Amino acid sequence: MLGTLATWLRIFGVDTAYPSNAMQDDEILRQVKSEGRLLITRDKMLAVRARKAVVPVIVVSSMQLLPQLKQVIEALPVEESAVLSRCTICNTLLVPVDPSEAERHVPPKVFARQTRFWFCPSCQKYYWMGTHYEDMEKRIAVLLREKKGSV
Repeated sequence: MLGTLATWLRIFGVDTAYPSNAMQDDEILRQVKSEGRLLITRDKMLAVRARKAVVPVIVVSSMQLLPQLKQVIEALPVEESAVLSRCTICNTLLVPVDPSEAERHVPPKVFARQTRFWFCPSCQKYYWMGTHYEDMEKRIAVLLREKKGSV
């Protein structure tokens, strides 16, 4: 499965649906087609079926995240302004919130150090630019720079 890739595509602001483990290939293809989505898979047989059903598909060749991200980012329109705009859990667009609203929902140390917060109206999760953000920002910048260089 490509769950980590789906999470990172959401970090890049890409509208990304991810099927539950219970979904069968037929259901996945129906959903992708009805929602006008691109199918991203490692399953070559599913890719063949998708092409026959006239569903756009990218077959990810690597099992490792960074090459997967590079391959998919190269093929997709990624807007820098959309980076970090989606919930990594449910894909909903995040809403900026006033720090006073976030205060009772985040750890006190986080609230003391951060001034900007976002909220997912669907799964009720709060986001902030914590210590992990710098590493994410570096990875995002490198991938976007590589994408621009290859255009």
